[in-house]
Amino acid sequence: MNTAPPDSKAVPQAAAAPAISPETPRADAARFRHQRLKLLAVLLVCASPVILSYLFYYVLPPSGRTNYGTLILPQRPVPELRLADTEGKPYRFATHLGQWVVLQVDAGACEKACADKLYALRQQRTMTGKERERIDRVWLVSDAVKPAAELMRDYEGTVVLRADPAELAALMPLEPGKRVEDYLWVVDPLGFLMMRFPADGEPSKIRKDISRLLKASRVG
Repeated sequence: MNTAPPDSKAVPQAAAAPAISPETPRADAARFRHQRLKLLAVLLVCASPVILSYLFYYVLPPSGRTNYGTLILPQRPVPELRLADTEGKPYRFATHLGQWVVLQVDAGACEKACADKLYALRQQRTMTGKERERIDRVWLVSDAVKPAAELMRDYEGTVVLRADPAELAALMPLEPGKRVEDYLWVVDPLGFLMMRFPADGEPSKIRKDISRLLKASRVG
């Protein structure tokens, strides 16, 4: 007795799972390292103009030249401060990234020494001539007193912000017996506190240092 011929249609075989190469984890790790190196390279390129300006201005200055300002090391990030405008609204210091910032710290009542610093900030910026647009002026108010409207008009263009005194004390390095109010402070275009001057220092020497720093840097 003849048996029926087997079905001529082949039963489809299940697709074989793709082989997992033992090299895959190693390749992924290599790719991750490559991407991280690229990111670090980009960050270094962005920061290098400011870093080089510090190097040539402070570490390798021309012979016979002395600097009036004091370089702050290590640098401290100012954008981490919790700030508010005069109306109490949160304010991000990151608004000033890309600019050089000269700032002072004083109480809102602003006695004569405070007013003198506001004047000095305005004059220092003005005396840099065509470079003045690279500089922002900031007054950090260290108490709850709102500055007088007349004072705000007299020094229009100065950004007035309220700051936490405890945060300022932690951020700003001081000489023994000094207060944060005793200095003018400089923040670089990357947002780092990097230099200080005595608040009652010689205006011409402060101006020379700021002008040299602007000239040495291609950022801000």
